[in-house]
Amino acid sequence: MDLRQLSYFLEVAQHASFSKASQSIHLSQPTLSKMVRNLENELGIVLFDRSTRRVVLTEAGKLVQTHAQAVINARQQLLAAVEDLTEMRRGQFALGLPPVIGASFFPKVIADFHQLHPDIAIHIVEEGGKRIEQLLLEGKINLGVIVLPVDEGLFDIIPIVQRHLNLVLPHAHPLSRKRKVRLADLRDEPFILFRQEFNLHDRVKAACIREGFEPRVVYESAQWDFIYELICANQGISLLPETICAKLDTGKVRVIRLIEPSIHWDLAIIRKKGGYISQAAQGWIEFAQHVFANRQ
Repeated sequence: MDLRQLSYFLEVAQHASFSKASQSIHLSQPTLSKMVRNLENELGIVLFDRSTRRVVLTEAGKLVQTHAQAVINARQQLLAAVEDLTEMRRGQFALGLPPVIGASFFPKVIADFHQLHPDIAIHIVEEGGKRIEQLLLEGKINLGVIVLPVDEGLFDIIPIVQRHLNLVLPHAHPLSRKRKVRLADLRDEPFILFRQEFNLHDRVKAACIREGFEPRVVYESAQWDFIYELICANQGISLLPETICAKLDTGKVRVIRLIEPSIHWDLAIIRKKGGYISQAAQGWIEFAQHVFANRQ
């Protein structure tokens, strides 16, 4: 039994005539009759009473008509659902966003995407970059946004933002009047960093080690505003993204943008290499790429 047999049977039942049904579907009457006869043989029942001028459904034929119509309707619903997905009329995906990155870059991106595609649901998972990588590998989320680098053997990488970290100091700090600061000059400073599960933590630490010292970390936090308040309280210094520094009250802290060597803070969308990517998720990647390309 195939869907064509059911479809042809329903046409004959609707028109109560093999000749009219054959004209409707542009199929020769002998071929149509053969297809219906094959269906009857397969089911082991007679579907039509052919003894009268009009073709009349038997009791068995009426039963098959009900179920055949349900099968055809289900096929049409399946095709419509698939079309909705491929045409991005609906869908869903899970997106991993570190809190700092999410708050700084993505509220408008997500809102604008939702306006274009209101029936695509984005489930946002707020975690640090390392946890996002783990969730991607476990298949628990579909996409993540992280600070590079990541293992290119495990993830497909779509770069979207290139920025630098700025130095944030208390106003009374001896280096606060400088326009440019060498990273090596921070050798003896108390550092306040994001927690270890954030890629920014490793980014700062690795940059300091390349300059010949390991930073002395006195506090760690997952919240940029708490880091800012600790700096205001003269508890240490930090290296923070430009987007966060733009929110700081420069009457309370000093932001130095020129660090030598500069510490890149490059963002990328990542997905598990070789993993399935839905049409909705792929559409969001392309949308985000377009948005950030126009912001550069």
